[in-house]
Amino acid sequence: MTLPAERLRIGDVAKLAGVSAATVSRVLSGSPRVRPEARERVLAVAARFDYQPSRLARHLRNGRTDVIGVVVSDIENPHFAALVRAIEDAAYRRGRRVLLCNTNEEAAKEVSYLEVLAAERVLGVLLSPSDPENPEIGDLLDLGIPVVAFDRSVRDPRADSVTVNNAAAAERATRLLIDLGHRRIGFVAGRSGVQTGDERLAGYRRAVAAAGLTEAVRPGDFSLEGGRTATTELLAEVPAVTALLVANNQMTVGALDILRERGVRVPQDVAIAAFDDPPWARLIDPPLTALAQPVREMAEAAVDLLFERIADPGRPPGHPEFDLQLHVRRSSGGDLST
Repeated sequence: MTLPAERLRIGDVAKLAGVSAATVSRVLSGSPRVRPEARERVLAVAARFDYQPSRLARHLRNGRTDVIGVVVSDIENPHFAALVRAIEDAAYRRGRRVLLCNTNEEAAKEVSYLEVLAAERVLGVLLSPSDPENPEIGDLLDLGIPVVAFDRSVRDPRADSVTVNNAAAAERATRLLIDLGHRRIGFVAGRSGVQTGDERLAGYRRAVAAAGLTEAVRPGDFSLEGGRTATTELLAEVPAVTALLVANNQMTVGALDILRERGVRVPQDVAIAAFDDPPWARLIDPPLTALAQPVREMAEAAVDLLFERIADPGRPPGHPEFDLQLHVRRSSGGDLST
């Protein structure tokens, strides 16, 4: 590599030294948490190319940058788009800027973006994790960069988190459908192994088991096409499902598309309730029964936790959990006036 020193970036140093960008950052900041052989390689590369850390990294060592990293798992999901907008508003009011990263639910992309954020030494990171055990999360915390997980928690006990009570919400919506007389309720599930997906499935199962009913579950992978496939399979169930609970708004679009395509009337033939309450939920016919997440409150809580952590790095981690609000509308057959 023959890059001029003024163009050499921390990622280039990491590649030449055979280490991560976070390791380079730790070496150059004087952290003792680096293996001697790795430290020697990094210092050798830095000396060879007369590497100087970026202006942003130098600024952080002398003071504080005003940039917050926001990492989401799917920016096309209206839920995350609304969260990002609310976080950006809350951060901007505090005089901070936001650097947005989208992982598309890919653990490798999450690693890459967290390495970049660590290398640039951002003020803090708000993260909706695709991989809650990602070691780069620990690297950020080791560097003194606070991490607040939102929507999903992470394994590192040093990180704060802001989540919702998914299991209780799914149980409540399933009970609504049971109380409306349904005995065969299908569940369009999210991605297995993802906290939100697993918790929503657990709540559905609790309600079905308590009522002595049989489960009817198909994976939808939190995607529109997954919602279409899962709904198609559930409509073919014997005995037939008479109601659906869908685990996010993307899959709900797919489910509604299949119901329309098949000429299935809602709620006369199949009732439907779903997680998330985007603006279109009230505009479709019939309006959608939905579990609404308090997006603004969650965003404010996440940003508050981040700045509390910056002001007091030694305080115990906070883990506020919000309840979802069930808006009963005509799609479930439970509110014929809306």
